[in-house]
Amino acid sequence: MPILAASGITKRFGGVVALDDAGFACEAGEIHALLGENGAGKSTMVKVLCGVQPPDSGTLTDDGRPATFKNPAAAAAAGIVPVFQELSLVPHLSVAANLFMGHEPQSPLGLIAGRRMRRQARALLDDLGFAGIDPAATVADLPLAQRQLVEIAKAIGRRPRVLILDEATSALTQREVAKVFAVVRRLRDAGTAVIFISHRLDEVRALCDRATVFRDGTDVGTIAIGEASHDQIVHLMIGRALRDVYPPRPPRPAQEESLLAVRGMGWGAALRDISFELRRGEILGLSGLEGQGQGDLLFALFGVYAGVAGAVEVRGRPVKLGNPHAAMRAGIALVPEDRKTQALILPLPVRDNVNLATLPSVARGGFVSAAAEARRTDAMRERLAIKTASRETPVRFLSGGNQQKVAIAKWLLADADVYLLYDPTRGIDVGAKQEIYALMRGLADAGHGILFFSTDLTEIVGLCDRAMVMYEGAVVRDLSGPALSEAALVSAAVGVTETARATG
Repeated sequence: MPILAASGITKRFGGVVALDDAGFACEAGEIHALLGENGAGKSTMVKVLCGVQPPDSGTLTDDGRPATFKNPAAAAAAGIVPVFQELSLVPHLSVAANLFMGHEPQSPLGLIAGRRMRRQARALLDDLGFAGIDPAATVADLPLAQRQLVEIAKAIGRRPRVLILDEATSALTQREVAKVFAVVRRLRDAGTAVIFISHRLDEVRALCDRATVFRDGTDVGTIAIGEASHDQIVHLMIGRALRDVYPPRPPRPAQEESLLAVRGMGWGAALRDISFELRRGEILGLSGLEGQGQGDLLFALFGVYAGVAGAVEVRGRPVKLGNPHAAMRAGIALVPEDRKTQALILPLPVRDNVNLATLPSVARGGFVSAAAEARRTDAMRERLAIKTASRETPVRFLSGGNQQKVAIAKWLLADADVYLLYDPTRGIDVGAKQEIYALMRGLADAGHGILFFSTDLTEIVGLCDRAMVMYEGAVVRDLSGPALSEAALVSAAVGVTETARATG
């Protein structure tokens, strides 16, 4: 008997049908994947299962008994605990306060027992293998990957019967993913049901027992992971074969024009004496262990940081990148890591978000031309295949992949010389990834330059003409041609780490 099941679930948002007579069931003691493209209905099903969204029709059963979860608290009381890609942490509170929010240990006087809470937080983090996180640290001061681990620890600390991980590993390095997988397997072996959503199929194949595939709002099959090939899974997800994932790389002239030249860039301890050139038509990857300065380099180049040392030239002209406006005027665009908080204004419609970075070009006399905005938005919707009911749909209602396309679209309108892309395919499906890969190669072929950071090494190898490996804020290796491989990237990053440890 399934520990949690849904049948005949239908859910509409206005004129958009998110779920159409969809079903799902998972057993105790199994890791069950939910697969499908963005917009296929996976996240909506999860929100129905954990009380975030009530279904328009259909039934839920909990251990074979009919169940209705009116809100997430009711689902949590039944032992159904989700971890969403969008973090639910309170940034200005400590890690410990977030871990025990709503069930803090109390003193005899009814006050929060802070020391005991920190001790319990330390014990929980150590038990999960997350020992590098300080329970007293303020969440806002943690890097994204550690915030994600805190979110996972918070859910596990509630001792769930059903743990739902919705893209919970998308911000993690391979080493951190391995820690999470060890915890998840331990939970499974203890009888917990785990529902796992990830667009990284290698993770699904390494971790999960079974998978239910969603397409166009309904379930199209449940498979045993060990009995299906990668191509069979992808075909079930998208309804077509996925061939030639990465577009071909045309040969480049040896001395193509320099679009971006950086000399001696430094910023505190985060960036140290960085020098490189990005040439016309080149996709230059940034690799290395996460948190080694790759994101700081992108933000420094976009003028986000004050006090950056060194010299920068764009198309041979010296530029001062004192703020993002100066970077934009110089021909630099940034698609940041977190689309929901750094790239988009979620309550605003697609039209406003697409035109946000280039409003002056559709304004006359201080007034914005609605007709020009509409034309440009429709052109971007067609060019990037952005799926939305209309240009007036608030961005928050779009799937993750379509939100990312909107975040990219607003900078395509700027026609920048240099595009800084910070993990642009994180948390989106295989079909949308392939579209973004083709877009990146198309931009390069049209003469733009791309500086590209990804946590997925296969993307660096498959897409990039060249890659720089960073460690502790410095570039320690430059790889290209046959030397650019996953093994070489890992060896460069880990080799530097081991050398530092041996000499430290």
